[in-house]
Amino acid sequence: MAKKVMKSKKELKIQNIVATSSLDQDVPLIKLAETLPNTEYNPEQFPGLVMRIKDPKTSALIFSSGKIVCTGAKSLVKVRESINAIIKNLAKIKLKVKGQPKIHVQNMVASGAVGMDLNLNHLAMDLENTEYEPEQFPGLVYKLPGTRATFLLFSNGKIVCTGTKSEKDLREAVDKLVVILKKFVKSRKK
Repeated sequence: MAKKVMKSKKELKIQNIVATSSLDQDVPLIKLAETLPNTEYNPEQFPGLVMRIKDPKTSALIFSSGKIVCTGAKSLVKVRESINAIIKNLAKIKLKVKGQPKIHVQNMVASGAVGMDLNLNHLAMDLENTEYEPEQFPGLVYKLPGTRATFLLFSNGKIVCTGTKSEKDLREAVDKLVVILKKFVKSRKK
């Protein structure tokens, strides 16, 4: 009978990108809130205006300084489209933005699978930088050493990764994770 070779099949999909940008000019938030229906602004509770963008489906915090925090995009292209939609909305209150604002990714959240079942109890005991409270939450939190990546690991091999700032860093972190998990699985079989 042929011996089964453990081969992990990685899947990864970006679910959310948090990015910041600056319009390099002040924005009259009260005027913006009064003009646009897709906004919420309550300066007594929070200094930023929330703008909900339909296409792409994202949200942005806009501050009077012109700083922007955009969330909900699943790609850098969609982040750029969101910033462009904000600029279009600002034109409705006669605010002209000069140039194309730079985008700085602050965090990427991705989900996927590593293609192998995981014994979270063993991982919690054998790996450093883990948190595992199965009575409270079914996933194990693992901070990957030498990276900004933090993973949620589930026994069925599903993962969530947060903390990276680029797709390259994200993929490298997942590759490192898979190497660690494969080593762990092999050492447990001995």
